[in-house]
Amino acid sequence: MLLAIDIGNTRIKYAVFENNTIISSHFFLKEDFLKEIKIILNKYKNVSNLIVASVGNIEKEAFLVFKNRIKTHFITHKDKFPFVNLYETPHTLGIDRIVLASGATILYPNQNRLIIDAGTCVTYDFIDSNDNYFGGAISPGIRLRYEALHNYTVKLPLLTKKEPESFIGNSTSESIHSGVIEGLTNEINGFINQYSIKYENFIIILTGGDADFLAKRLKNTIFANSNFLLESLNTIYQYKIKND
Repeated sequence: MLLAIDIGNTRIKYAVFENNTIISSHFFLKEDFLKEIKIILNKYKNVSNLIVASVGNIEKEAFLVFKNRIKTHFITHKDKFPFVNLYETPHTLGIDRIVLASGATILYPNQNRLIIDAGTCVTYDFIDSNDNYFGGAISPGIRLRYEALHNYTVKLPLLTKKEPESFIGNSTSESIHSGVIEGLTNEINGFINQYSIKYENFIIILTGGDADFLAKRLKNTIFANSNFLLESLNTIYQYKIKND
């Protein structure tokens, strides 16, 4: 059994895999890291390997407490990946984006792929049918947009995610909801349209914490899978076994 861990900017997500099937998945806060990992390992005693992708501030040393219990694999820029990295600054490419690109390359072969990860930030990553990774875009996610409006103005309230009643906001709160949600929706649709002009055929994978919320708002046919990064970690683990 394999334990996959995604350490993000705001929380930690995990999935336990058995024969490439997720049998358990959830998330927890960073301050509960050690306690939660111990609970998972005590519950799933057949877990023998751990694979970690981290963009957060939990370092490798934090996992040393488990070194006698489980074999740990960290995704780094030095690993082998199934795509050709054409990013001009490859060592600045986020580990999360590398994992997503790897998963899309392996799981959707011989296709143009656009991965949209809607989390703290919204990232766009494009890999063509020849497995060339070109890069994409990074923009603020839903929560950051709400927080920016509150933190950088004097009177705008801090709101939480909510479906706007109309794209024409008839109050300050509704105007904020429309600006944030409709704004991001139009951004995503706009990027998809730009890619569709240049590439006739490509698949769109939508993932991240806000994937399910956004999926129903998008015009284009997409694969919405909030666990795609964790599934990609499992895929990379299998890839590493075959290529190490």
